[in-house]
Amino acid sequence: MTNIAREKTDHVCVIGGGVIGAFCAWHLSNAGRRVTIVDRDRYGAACSQGNCGYVCPSHVLPLAQPGAVSSTMKAMMSKNSPFAVKLRPDLDAAKWFLNFARSCNRGKMMQAAVGRHALLQSSMEQYHSLVKESRFDCEWQERGLLFVFDSEEEFEGYRSTDELLRESFGVAATPYSGDDALGLEPALKPGVGGAWHYERDCHLRPDRLMTDLRKRLESRGVEFVEYMDVKEFRCDTMTGGNGRHGGRGIARAVTNGAGGLKSIEADKFVVATGAMTPFLNDHLGCRIPIQPGKGYSLTMPAPERMPKIPIIFETSHVAVTPMQSGYRVGSTMEFVGYDTSIKPQRLQLLRDAAVKYLVDPWCEPVEDEWFGWRPMVWDGKPIIDRSPAMNNVWIAAGHSMLGLSMAPATGQLLKELMLNEAPHVDPSHFSVSRFGRLL
Repeated sequence: MTNIAREKTDHVCVIGGGVIGAFCAWHLSNAGRRVTIVDRDRYGAACSQGNCGYVCPSHVLPLAQPGAVSSTMKAMMSKNSPFAVKLRPDLDAAKWFLNFARSCNRGKMMQAAVGRHALLQSSMEQYHSLVKESRFDCEWQERGLLFVFDSEEEFEGYRSTDELLRESFGVAATPYSGDDALGLEPALKPGVGGAWHYERDCHLRPDRLMTDLRKRLESRGVEFVEYMDVKEFRCDTMTGGNGRHGGRGIARAVTNGAGGLKSIEADKFVVATGAMTPFLNDHLGCRIPIQPGKGYSLTMPAPERMPKIPIIFETSHVAVTPMQSGYRVGSTMEFVGYDTSIKPQRLQLLRDAAVKYLVDPWCEPVEDEWFGWRPMVWDGKPIIDRSPAMNNVWIAAGHSMLGLSMAPATGQLLKELMLNEAPHVDPSHFSVSRFGRLL
């Protein structure tokens, strides 16, 4: 086994080269730490590549809301449901759905919303700084996000949610009735029930962000190790720190790639592996309750009458993103385990929704047919905490559908916890201990 050893000068190994891992590396390198990013695939190739690019402080509420179970079950009865669940003998998946159902009440929804809101607001502030002061090249646009409803009844029914977000979190939308919605966004077909416009939301092109982040990280000396899958940790001597399993320190991460087994040594480790995090449960000392929520997207050139505002069609749960260099249609949610197939019928759902709502929904050629596994946690909050088993291993994972929206604040909070600095948001919301017993 080859050793990739480095001089011990507070070296941090970030496992996971998605947007969460990249922003952890960004903040740690800002703090003067030497950083290596290790990824099982190409850097930025998973959910950080093909998502819809929303930076959306409007998404305060988790999926686990009162009535979510019944509404989802009803939607799944439809032939063209955006939700799909594959029944399989998987105890972890069964526990996940049971705990999701238990979280669908107002009290737990609001608890989750407080933590989500803090990360979303902090990340938005950081994005503004990165774009305006550091001039990040990511096709940043400040046009808001439009929630479009099929009927006037559904449009009016959303008013109570708007009031909740407005009064409890200061997150407000502007309502537009059917005809007014067409005036705001002429790319919509006549007949929509209305729309709510979250004017403070923004969007960007995720792959451009990841490319620019890499250039900046490399200029600071951050090293990238790709196509190396971390399989286990190897323990050093007992260090007596805060680990609940005796305070063990980890000396190296063992990876497997084209060159065989390798050992990457570091002083500290960050596990930012998204939906793949449960595969390290045996080493982390806890059961990370992440299920892969499979989403799809299609990327193509801009149609002639491309929307000027990003849109979520609330009935179909399909989203469209107008980008400076193209156009993306995405979403749907499949709980089918770690399935790697791209199902043509799921892609057709995206096309059908675009055709239903948009005057000019499509443009050939399709440049990319993509899927990704969102790291879904039942309560809608990520895990940003130290491993219960190892005192020099931290976890930053489980951001569900909001990895891009929460990444800068997650990286900052992770850095603060790791370096014993005062946290800028309350870390108790994101503690791994909320899930109960250790292994």
